Amino acid sequence: MPLLKRKPFVLAEPPKDLEPNVLVHQVRFTKEIFRNYHDYLNRINLYRQRVWTCKVTGKSNLTYEEAMVSEKRATEKVQQIPKELMAPALRIIQFSMLPLRDLADAIGEKLQEQVYVGAELHGKKDDGEHPCKILKVVQEGVDEFRYEIAWLDKNRKTIEKAELSAKDLVQKKFPFSRNILKSFIRESTYRNAPWVIHDELARNYGISTDIPEELKGRAFFNNGLLICNKKRKNEDVDGEAENCKKRKSDHAKNGGSSSVKENGQCKEEPIKYPIDDLLVQPSPRDPGFADRPSPSRDFNVPVLCVGDLLMVWDFCTSFGRLLHLSPYSLEDFENSLCHKESNVVLLVESHAALLRVLMKDDGEYASAVQKRKRKFKITMINWQEYLCDFLEMINVPGLRHFEATIKRGHYGLIDINAKLEILCELVNRVLETSILREKLDEVIEQRLALGATRRGEALEDGRKRREEKERLKTEIESNESMDGHCKTNGATVSTKNNHSRQNGDIGKKRNGEKESSRNGDALGGSMDKHSNGASKKSSKKLSLELKEPAENGNESSRKESQKQLNVEKDPSDKNSIEQRREYFEREMEKRFVRTSPLGKDRHYNRYWWFRRDGRIFVESSDSKEWGYYSSKEELDPLMKTLNRKGVRERALQNQLEKYYSRICTELQKRSKEQTQKIALDESVLRRSTRVRAPPRENPANAFLKYVNKWKEE
Repeated sequence: MPLLKRKPFVLAEPPKDLEPNVLVHQVRFTKEIFRNYHDYLNRINLYRQRVWTCKVTGKSNLTYEEAMVSEKRATEKVQQIPKELMAPALRIIQFSMLPLRDLADAIGEKLQEQVYVGAELHGKKDDGEHPCKILKVVQEGVDEFRYEIAWLDKNRKTIEKAELSAKDLVQKKFPFSRNILKSFIRESTYRNAPWVIHDELARNYGISTDIPEELKGRAFFNNGLLICNKKRKNEDVDGEAENCKKRKSDHAKNGGSSSVKENGQCKEEPIKYPIDDLLVQPSPRDPGFADRPSPSRDFNVPVLCVGDLLMVWDFCTSFGRLLHLSPYSLEDFENSLCHKESNVVLLVESHAALLRVLMKDDGEYASAVQKRKRKFKITMINWQEYLCDFLEMINVPGLRHFEATIKRGHYGLIDINAKLEILCELVNRVLETSILREKLDEVIEQRLALGATRRGEALEDGRKRREEKERLKTEIESNESMDGHCKTNGATVSTKNNHSRQNGDIGKKRNGEKESSRNGDALGGSMDKHSNGASKKSSKKLSLELKEPAENGNESSRKESQKQLNVEKDPSDKNSIEQRREYFEREMEKRFVRTSPLGKDRHYNRYWWFRRDGRIFVESSDSKEWGYYSSKEELDPLMKTLNRKGVRERALQNQLEKYYSRICTELQKRSKEQTQKIALDESVLRRSTRVRAPPRENPANAFLKYVNKWKEE
């Protein structure tokens, strides 16, 4: 059953007390019955929206009927897995905590080791490897097996029979693709993290349902379903605090301040941004939401097909080397789809490149071509026959009735929707081939190696900076210790000089003056005090004189050390770091994996930027509407209207700022090309009336001159 917003959708129950003669409205593909036409129409409109997800494959942005067809196909593929492999696969799935992709890879590696009756693989014969099929498995020992096999020819027909040991068998690729294994996992389980298979499957294949030790205490069964405990945060919060939290969310929705519980009273606190964009209320200092420039919508294809148009074009141009298809512009691709002639070189080469990859993969399509005894060579004359073979193989009801038109050589007359749907099916099939998977694995490994190299250089650079800082610190500390030692020696010298000077003055005064005992005692006491004060002043002055040069020297050394700490690196070093960073970014971009949107605005509209086109495309949340910005004068106002208080628009603005210079360069380049085309189109050549000017070429027909320079010979 298709999912709505990743959740199961409950069908409408039939009306009660329905009489046989009452006229009702029934949905064709769900068999739902409605008495009211308005309710029926609302349900049909919901089913036609691209908000549904295939439960088995996880594909999104589908209509309800497309999701049902996707589930049916995926279920048929899953049923191709032999029963001998079901038990080992289900044992790996049960209570696993791996993500879906890693779990599918683990099952694929396990199944690759399994050899069963009917499996097709390769065997060693005459110093070579040839395709064969397992007819019988004979066990000779505990872990020793021999296999009765049949050698196969190119048409998968039996040539002769033989016996091989396990070491003579070669499994070149996984018996099932990752997508099939993902569908098998989704269909076999009712929950993830941990994955738990259905009870009926567990009973049929003898899979244990006992909770493993690492999950005990965190999960338990309730009414036959596994339930995981989630630790509650702040369990001791009373009801009054919960009310304060509720008030806080209400204040955030109203654009005011929040409130929390403190000493029995709610205290107002400001909102901590960023928050959800829809909760942000406009204020006088915020950018205006209504001033956002409207994107252009002048597409040649229907608006609902723009998403498929961009997907097919981006795939063909990004993997052009692998497909042996030289790149072309989005405008040329769009105009070629609208052209009514059948043998447009650009479209023929695109179809042929995708079909060649399917034939090289030795998969279902290659078998279909071999059954019809066709040559593995697609030309401008016979390419439509290979395309009809593909349509017959995929057996999509909406596309089968176009076969007759294509066979008669009138491919250009079919609808643009059908052309793009056929190309989308071709791209999806190519994505499942082992050729593309191997290429993606290679690219991912190269990206990981580049990332490791970049991190290693950053760590080495940081280590060097820390060592330089420690060295400078050590030099500063050694200079300060030397200055302190000089200060101590100077203070000792000044103290000795003060003592000697004080004793000499007192001795002179005592030997040179004789008075009465009382007056002499009083006068002598005053003289002693005066001499002591003078000696203190002189010692202080001397110490200051000795201290100044030391302090001046210390200050100068400190300033010099601070300059050494704060001084910038050599410009050449800085340039080299920037050059290395740009180099890594360029190398990452060369190893293309997929195009991701720049981000979303507050209304969940997605923003896309393709390097080979330059425009910024805007996709609505339901994928029904598309538009684009094609100039810097539109980009700048767009960025100004993004409110950084919202989570989504903050992330979108950060991405636009990151690629701003590159986007502006591409936009200006595109604007210049458009201006030149307009000027060329509007220019009037002044010629003599006796000489007829040659007809000017229409820029919209530039796609007719396309030549595939990378075509495989």
